[in-house]
Amino acid sequence: MKSVRVSLYHDAETLSPIHEGICTSPGLDREVVLGGQAVDGVETITSYVYGEVAAYESLLTDLETVLEYDVTPADDGCFLYLRQELERDGLSLLNALAQETVVVVPPIDIRSDRTIRLTIVGHSADLSAVIEELATGVSIDVRWTSDGVTATGTPVSDRQIAALSTARDLGYYEVPRRNGIEAVADELGVAVSTTSELLRRGEANAIERVLDRRL
Repeated sequence: MKSVRVSLYHDAETLSPIHEGICTSPGLDREVVLGGQAVDGVETITSYVYGEVAAYESLLTDLETVLEYDVTPADDGCFLYLRQELERDGLSLLNALAQETVVVVPPIDIRSDRTIRLTIVGHSADLSAVIEELATGVSIDVRWTSDGVTATGTPVSDRQIAALSTARDLGYYEVPRRNGIEAVADELGVAVSTTSELLRRGEANAIERVLDRRL
């Protein structure tokens, strides 16, 4: 099995009405689809919307395809439950790239730069076929691939998290630095070289995950 993280760029004609609204509304940043399904032409999803709740609700009230929705406000946006009819030739976002041996893995990041970021998992040849069969007006950027089943970039391991947390608590990341790597190594009870490796790998993995979500 192979995992591929892709960014799909849509031109004006291929944007869905909701995605277009996210791109054009100054009050909205992005929507992260957490899960869902499509049954008999109706798509049901749950997601988290970053931005103004009223701005997002105004998109839904203008769409005849929306059957029902419910929002729960949060600090920087809202949780959303949405049921909507798919267009005649439309496909569920969760099913659009799926084939017999390929699955789309949430979360699906719908962004205000006309891109959708998601991970697909399956046999290598079938993943290539999915990418080749993208609709006209949709271009693809492969952000990373993995020879295994995974839904995100390389995770930060428990040991790396422990090292990063200890370093932060000791002031290793303060400016100016309050304690050096020797103090972190002493607190962890491991060699300086091991501590350095844990911090470097943890920092690299954490930065990759942050940039993959925000860029």
